[in-house]
Amino acid sequence: LGLQAIPQRSPLSWTVPGCVSGWEALLDRYGRFSMAQCLEPAIEYAQEGFPLSPIISRDFDFDSVRSRYGLEYSDPNLLGLYNPQGRAPGYGELFRNPELAANYRMIAESGADGFYHGEIAGRIVAGAQAQGGLMTLRDLAEHTIDWVDPVSSSYRGWDVWELPPNGQGITALQILNMLEQFDIAELEQNSAAHLHLFIEAKKLAYEDRAQYIADPGYADVPVQALLDKDYARRRAALIDPQRARDDFHYGEPQAESDTVYLCAADADGNMISLIQSIFRPWGSGIVPKGLGFAMHNRGQSFALDPGHRNRLEGHKRPFHTIIPAFLTRDDRPVMAFGVMGGPFQPEGHAQVLMNMLDFGMSVQQAGDQPRVSHVGGSTPDGAASPGGGELVPEQGLPAATLQDLQALGHKISERTDAHGGYQAIWREENPRRYFGGSDPRKDGAAHGY
Repeated sequence: LGLQAIPQRSPLSWTVPGCVSGWEALLDRYGRFSMAQCLEPAIEYAQEGFPLSPIISRDFDFDSVRSRYGLEYSDPNLLGLYNPQGRAPGYGELFRNPELAANYRMIAESGADGFYHGEIAGRIVAGAQAQGGLMTLRDLAEHTIDWVDPVSSSYRGWDVWELPPNGQGITALQILNMLEQFDIAELEQNSAAHLHLFIEAKKLAYEDRAQYIADPGYADVPVQALLDKDYARRRAALIDPQRARDDFHYGEPQAESDTVYLCAADADGNMISLIQSIFRPWGSGIVPKGLGFAMHNRGQSFALDPGHRNRLEGHKRPFHTIIPAFLTRDDRPVMAFGVMGGPFQPEGHAQVLMNMLDFGMSVQQAGDQPRVSHVGGSTPDGAASPGGGELVPEQGLPAATLQDLQALGHKISERTDAHGGYQAIWREENPRRYFGGSDPRKDGAAHGY
């Protein structure tokens, strides 16, 4: 089609959604309830409505999203569904979605088969073809679910577990492997010296992310080599504690050949770390007629360069940002956690883990601290931005710290933002206890039942 990149506001950015098959697989292996029982509360909320929380009501306001992200929305089904009276429902107003309730009922009755082979699949394909998309019924019918082994690395005696490629979990582990080469605990938390080391490690890890992460069924992804401690030491040696780098590139490891996060734990000691996402705000911005939900735009993360590991291919999964995580010590479960935020997620994982493991903060305190995000560098879709990028701070970082970072060579953005959405459950034994942490940046909460 002559495209240099996959457009977001297009069904060309769709890949087959995997979450419904994921629900069914989880239930088949670990569940105690049927699909119908699990979906019953969601069906009731969709049918009868629920009062919008402050953050959700803001995100339903397309003018607000436009001003924050520069994104335009024109799909009449999207606008009609989420602005049912020609405007965004306000905080506390009741929002109903009977179309979503009807589709949930189909899934409750027929399971994942009803999504990938039935009426819902037909609506997805009709929506794609009506707007120039290429998805077919065969694409949905041929979808499969995989169980994968997590990847892990140690950080100061604690084992951090992440999803493997095609996800970016190894990027969080690479950041931690490099930071382990420095005595972070001796630094002041969120000082310029602390944040500088973190940002420089992030830059290097994200260059590897752009170069190497892809669907391992279609590309050689040197996971173990990227997580090798000697490789981390070589990469960390590139970090100048006194100066920010503008020229950062991927390394050469020596190889032998819109998001929701939740975690839960029960009285039997079972824990789950789960994340789902339609990627950008409102995904592709398209709601196929009769579905009651917006289709994602995860396919936008494919590269169109035929020589790239993450190049667009049939049956292939694109690079994914979503990375639920666990923490263990001495083979014992300690914490289920995650930090929403698209590409920011490895940065978020590293920051909350440093807060806990280096600075001794509680599971709640670790998420309350101001965060910083580095924007710039190469991306897995083949794009790159020259120079050293820029730091986008959150409110609460002292002006003196930002001035010190600027003196080290970092460009500080004129804007501030809120980075990520963190949730965690920390576990203690004898007797078993759970401590929950919930990010004040989002509408979530820690609840005990």
